[in-house]
Parts: sequence; C-alpha cells; structure tokens
Amino acid sequence: MQHALDAMCSDYMMPDVMKIGGVTGWLQVSAMAAQKGVKLSSHLWPELSAQLLCLTPTGHWLEYIDWWNPILKQPLRVNNGFAELGSELGSGMEWDEEVVARYLVS
Repeated sequence: MQHALDAMCSDYMMPDVMKIGGVTGWLQVSAMAAQKGVKLSSHLWPELSAQLLCLTPTGHWLEYIDWWNPILKQPLRVNNGFAELGSELGSGMEWDEEVVARYLVS
C-alpha cells in the first residue's frame, strides 16, 4: 500500500480489512492515506468496515454486500444509503450460532 501511495497511482483505494492486516493494518493504511490525501473506501466486510471508516480521516465509501446477513444475529442496518452502527463494543458482530451450526461439516 505504501508503494501505491508513494506512486500516487490512484485517487481512491479500497483496502480489504482481512487482507491488509486486520484492524491494526487498516489503521496504519488509514494514516498513510491521510498523509497523501488519498480517499479510502472499504472492500467487503461491511459490518467491520463501517466502523473503521468512521476512524478514517479520508474515509469515502462503504462497499456493502449482505453475504453475511443470514448468519449474523443482527446484520448491519442500512437506511437511506447510510450504515447505522449500533452501540455494541468491539466489532458489534455476533454469529447466529443456530444458523451457523447448519453449515458445519461433521
């Protein structure tokens, strides 16, 4: 990411929280992008990315895909194009264990 920012290869970037090093990696990339004035949008994982974008000085767009909704107790709520974050601590994500159990291989 640093090489791409140094080369100013794009006005926008979309780090994936899972592939950039989790929350710590996202925060590092967020600081790097802020220094260069590059806007960051999320790539996947909207439940976690919505919260991280709130901490991102150059936060831009939340990529929203509802793939995880069937196995989350309370999926991310989107109202009029805006994510509504809850007041839960941490990621706020909680698996619906009963639904997840249906997909486990014995």
